[in-house]
Amino acid sequence: MSSIADIISKKKYDEPPEVQVIKEFVRETFASEVQVSIQAKQITITTKSAALAGTLRMHTNTISELCDTDKRLVFRIGS
Repeated sequence: MSSIADIISKKKYDEPPEVQVIKEFVRETFASEVQVSIQAKQITITTKSAALAGTLRMHTNTISELCDTDKRLVFRIGS
């Protein structure tokens, strides 16, 4: 009999492609992790560092092109 924790840990939740692209870009370029949420008209990228958020703002066009999106990119500092 499997426990709920075993079942949940094996389940792969599908992330939208934009989320995967943004996380991969930040991981490869800046060796850091971010949280990404998508709303109807915007994509919110949350970082733990103000410096990373500022740097990502300078790469807004690159991120938009990689995601192939017209949505507004919002950068937040949080945990």
